[in-house]
Formats: sequence, C-alpha cells, structure tokens
Amino acid sequence: QVQLVESGGGLVQAGGSLRLSCAASGRTFSSAAMGWYRQTPGKERELVAAISSGGSTIYATSVKGRFSISRDNAENTMYLQMNSLKPEDSAVYYCAADFRQYHIWLQGYDPNYWGQGTQVTVSS
Repeated sequence: QVQLVESGGGLVQAGGSLRLSCAASGRTFSSAAMGWYRQTPGKERELVAAISSGGSTIYATSVKGRFSISRDNAENTMYLQMNSLKPEDSAVYYCAADFRQYHIWLQGYDPNYWGQGTQVTVSS
C-alpha cells in the first residue's frame, strides 16, 4: 500500500509560480512511477507530468517548458515546479503512483494510488 499526501497548492496571479509536493509512504517509493494529474469541473482528468523510477519524464503539451517534475527518493517526495502560470492551469492537482510503468497511463489505464488533491487557482 502507498499513501500520498499533496501540499503546496494555493492562489497565485498569472505569471507566478508554485511548487507542489507529494509525500509518499508505504512501499518502496524509489521503484514507483509517479505523476501529477489535474481536473477541473466538467472536464476530463488530464495527465500533467510523469516521472519514472529511473528519472525519465513526460509532460502534457500545454505545460511543456513551464512545468518541471522531479523526485527525491531519499525524502520519498515528488515535486511539480510550476512557472509562468496561466488561469487555465487552475485545477485540483492530484499526485499519483504506480509500480507499473507510467506509459500505460498514456494508454488510458489509471494509476493504482492517488492523493487527496490540492487546489491551484491562478487569477488573471
């Protein structure tokens, strides 16, 4: 079992930055693929970024060049650095983990473990 707890959300003006954190506990964090999803009311959940156990990363086209995903296996923590935020980035952001490879998420499979979500609001 894996427990995930997000933090770092909040209200920021357009153009600003936020850093989300996801603290993991339970099974060996270093062997898990990790990722960030986001969702707004009335829209489908979107994979924002993912990082493999080996450090390979992928990003949604809408955030490429602005967001950066990273992980600190010694601290069992994953991060999402969000720069140049736009109002359309406003959403509930969810941390996710899986002991399968994240490539299956791109095929429509859901991660096995989820955090409770943290709200990010970007004002114009």
